[in-house]
Amino acid sequence: MANLARKLVNELKKKEFRDYLMSTHFWGPVANWGIPLAAIADTQKEPNIISGKMTTALALYSLVFMRFAWRVQPRNLLLLACHITNEVAQLTQGARFLNYHYLSEKK
Repeated sequence: MANLARKLVNELKKKEFRDYLMSTHFWGPVANWGIPLAAIADTQKEPNIISGKMTTALALYSLVFMRFAWRVQPRNLLLLACHITNEVAQLTQGARFLNYHYLSEKK
């Protein structure tokens, strides 16, 4: 256990890791995580407040940036994970929107 902790500390001390922490490759995805986290939180709210147009736009946005995160060199896996999470959240919201407005019986 101590050996594993020592290896982790040694990795954190490396110049490459410090450079990564100060790059847009790191901070861009960190800032982007607000979008999927908000979408996940919104799954607990009533479906009548979901915007179908915005949900569609955000789903398409994440598809585009998933490809970008995969194609950019070096690959930005943190950004890819962010947009995969957002895509799933937006598709969930889209399904809730469709169910509420088109598939369910209104009371």
